Amino acid sequence: MAGTSWLVVYAKGLCMGAADAVPGVSGGTIALITGIYERLIAAITAVSPARIRAVALGVVPGRRDDALDALGAVDAGFLLALGAGIATAIVTVTRIVHTGIETVPVLTFGFFFGLIAASAWVLFAEVAVDTPSRASAAVAGFTLAFVVSGHAAAALDDGLLVTAVAGAIAVSAMILPGISGSLLLIILGQYEYMTGTLSAFVDAALALATGGPIDPLREHGVVVVAFLGGAVVGLFTVAHAVRWALERARTATLAFLVALIVGALRAPVVRTGDQLTELGRAWTPTAVAAFAVAAAVGALLVVLLDRYTGIADLDAETGSEGQ
Repeated sequence: MAGTSWLVVYAKGLCMGAADAVPGVSGGTIALITGIYERLIAAITAVSPARIRAVALGVVPGRRDDALDALGAVDAGFLLALGAGIATAIVTVTRIVHTGIETVPVLTFGFFFGLIAASAWVLFAEVAVDTPSRASAAVAGFTLAFVVSGHAAAALDDGLLVTAVAGAIAVSAMILPGISGSLLLIILGQYEYMTGTLSAFVDAALALATGGPIDPLREHGVVVVAFLGGAVVGLFTVAHAVRWALERARTATLAFLVALIVGALRAPVVRTGDQLTELGRAWTPTAVAAFAVAAAVGALLVVLLDRYTGIADLDAETGSEGQ
């Protein structure tokens, strides 16, 4: 692939990362819009323990060709260029988002509320909840998200195991356009923690480069590595489980996932209240109005994106059948 093509893939990764960094439209949707969704899924599902082993043994004399074959089979160049773009955007956008949460929580979470609400609206138009199994799946998805995205999420600590599990769950959203990994982190109550940790990690790395101490980098780096480790595991386990469910019971699975988005609408409201309390403030008519305006802006962006790209065409996105 020519150098300019790698830059195009990197640019598409930037767009995916920017979408993944905020709840609402997912990076998977951007992959679909930019025409790389099928290639991405094929590359991810091509990764296997045998191919990982072949690449690892590439340093052994006589095993180089096997390593190159394995790298070609998983489309490694594409994944590296795309991953670099995603990582760049996530690091950049999460810093902005974290600042917004800390300084203007009403506007930030209001914007998130609009993104989530509009995403649920355009996606539900494509899901027929017309059988008992589909209705049950939708009720289960809504209930799970509504309960967990409230104060129940506070029961989860910030331990490395929780961080790794959050990474595994969040990255699984990549397998399905319309479901945002950031939204799942908000449901789990880990979104603010991870955006703050990532920002602190980047600051520590920059400080170290200019002669600063290494301890802050080590402290925040452990959390980042745990999250990324969980994400890698999730990419090749949870994501495959979601794909399996879509292939065997597409409509019921989609009903569960979209209802999950609806139930998650509680999260931005709860998080706004928590953040206002930390700032020594409370809900006021002005705050409610600002929240509503920001939500309208977020919703408008999703509606416009759906109108001009058709992000709600879930049949085309998943290409699977089921009950």
